[in-house]
Amino acid sequence: MSPHARSVIITGGATMIGAAVAENFANNGDQVALFDIDVAAGEEVAGRLGAAVSFYDVDLTDDAAVSRGIADVVARHGGVDVLINLACTYLDNGLATTRADWITALNVNLVSAAIVTQIVVPHLKNRRGASVVNFTSISGDVAQAGRWVYPASKAAMSQLTRSMAMDLAPHGIRVNSVSPGWTWSSVMNTLSGGDRARTDEIAAPVHLTGRTGNPSEVAAVVAFLCSDVASIVTGANYTADGGYSAMGPERADQLMAQLTN
Repeated sequence: MSPHARSVIITGGATMIGAAVAENFANNGDQVALFDIDVAAGEEVAGRLGAAVSFYDVDLTDDAAVSRGIADVVARHGGVDVLINLACTYLDNGLATTRADWITALNVNLVSAAIVTQIVVPHLKNRRGASVVNFTSISGDVAQAGRWVYPASKAAMSQLTRSMAMDLAPHGIRVNSVSPGWTWSSVMNTLSGGDRARTDEIAAPVHLTGRTGNPSEVAAVVAFLCSDVASIVTGANYTADGGYSAMGPERADQLMAQLTN
């Protein structure tokens, strides 16, 4: 491991966005550990990205498993410099969501991020440039039909990010969040049957860019937040949403103009 290389842990690292984030760090010369329960996808990502990336089969709701994974990363890489809390579940049936599903989803999306951070913090303390990036979502800021659980968990993650930033600042640890809009991710790929063009077409009216984001574009924002050039940035949320959150109810339609017709 190069003396300038960072040790990075990415939860949810087997996803398309997780893989893009991992690739960015690996290309920078960093050592990356992917934590995920999708063994096939995780091993594929690690194999594709090379020796700098390792996969760990870790259930984030199992504190003992998380502790073992982190301990192994510390033993192999000498510590932890960066934590990316990306893992989530999209378990959400809106009004009909059961109590069990609420608890399951919040445990993965929110509580696990808090516990992973809690376990990692002793290894982040006093590391030069130590950084945590949480994944929130534009879903946490707006109402979306039929979705209650996922948006609520992401809104809570935004507040958790601010609380983390305040409490960890004395230890030299910066904490920020990234809020993607529609991104060509594992879930979009599955829902669309792999049809990116159709996904972009549907997304166009509610994104100023007229398309979904690329995983690499989101990864670039994460890389910035973890870099020295963002050393003054903490407690912030960066939207990477193609202008989704900037659009009002009129979206791209010039409704006022219709009054004169």
